Amino acid sequence: MSRTPPDRQPVVAFHIHEWKRSVLEAYFPKWDFHYMPFFMEEREFVDIWQARIAALDDPSVIVWGPNLPAAAERFCAERNIPVHFVEDGFLRSVGGSAGQSAPFSLTIDRQRPFFDSRGPSDLEDLLNAYDFDADPGLIERAGAGIAQMLRLRIGKYGGQPSKGVADLPGGTGRRVLVVGQVESDASIRYGAAMPILNNDLVRLAAKENPDATILYKPHPDVLGGVRKASSDPAEVADLSHVLTAPVALSDVLDEVDHVYTITSLAGFEALMRGKRVTVSGSPFYSGWGLTDDRQPNPRRVRVLSLEALFAGVYLLYPRYFDPRTGTERCFETTLAEMVAWQRDGEPDDSRRLLSSRARPAPWRPVGPFGVLGWRHLLPLVVGPLVARIGSADDAASYCRDPIGFFREQSDPDFRRLGRWLYPRDDGRFAMGFDRFRTGA
Repeated sequence: MSRTPPDRQPVVAFHIHEWKRSVLEAYFPKWDFHYMPFFMEEREFVDIWQARIAALDDPSVIVWGPNLPAAAERFCAERNIPVHFVEDGFLRSVGGSAGQSAPFSLTIDRQRPFFDSRGPSDLEDLLNAYDFDADPGLIERAGAGIAQMLRLRIGKYGGQPSKGVADLPGGTGRRVLVVGQVESDASIRYGAAMPILNNDLVRLAAKENPDATILYKPHPDVLGGVRKASSDPAEVADLSHVLTAPVALSDVLDEVDHVYTITSLAGFEALMRGKRVTVSGSPFYSGWGLTDDRQPNPRRVRVLSLEALFAGVYLLYPRYFDPRTGTERCFETTLAEMVAWQRDGEPDDSRRLLSSRARPAPWRPVGPFGVLGWRHLLPLVVGPLVARIGSADDAASYCRDPIGFFREQSDPDFRRLGRWLYPRDDGRFAMGFDRFRTGA
């Protein structure tokens, strides 16, 4: 086991995609990272990894999302090892959600991811307890932040191409927007006590608003084929106008009177525009007196102004970073740079912090790449298929590191496919935890 460098905290990291690892190392230079296998059986953790974690000097644990293995959770609780849950912040990047890019902000929560409504989070505790009345300067910043985001039409993924006005059905009558989500998303699985499908939400909106025009905007990743849907928008086309053509969310929100969503951040962006918002789940922004809540949350005991809620969510809770250098900074600087990137295009060095995911794979007579290394040719065939199923970024990641790419897939069928394509993967290509293995 390696000795932790002076003044650096040993941090054991779970469920971190390799392309994110050098980003985290740049953002948190005082952390000495030890990366765990992306997927592991509980027995593997008990038999191999818990002893190695115990040998570290005063370690802590981070995990991306709600992905801490049960055995690791028990081990950390027994040894009082602090666990922090990491997620993308509410200003994420310029461009779509499925691409690989360094985030402009992160959230780090000591209790659970902010979207997990099953128990308290640091964000929920902050919103319950912070004395906003005693901090008028913060509220002034929040008001200015809201106005700036609305003026610039900026959301989590930058300023979507906006025409300023959306040509929507409904004439001058009431319009109700249903915001679709990826139905397998963790924010629904952990943020809705009784998960509801997008189509069910459309039916609810139509039932409760018989005289309104119902608009349904499926999630762009679903429309683009990047993520799978559990319900077919065609099944509710008789109840709603399904918006399949590209249109900026900000333009649609400006033209509607009422928004229905499960847990989407779009509901918060609607609140910023003064719209009525109905939520069937319990997103972080519900329960504070601003939304029509269909899932009560008795832990949320205050009525907050929009400015106070914004201050907690955007100014106090996340941490903001320069995605090119890793330097920590403030909300206002981040917002200005997102606007500049949207206007001028992403700079050439915008991805300089991302891990290359390239690892030595020489041609050998035998090994995980086959006799005479013939499996080095597989990316020529498999790469285009990966691009069709996922994205160009996915295909590039696969071609750089074929074995590692399949190791990180959440779908077990894809992991099994990787073992079939590379049957002699004996772990020598395991990612990011060589120091654990070698003691270097």
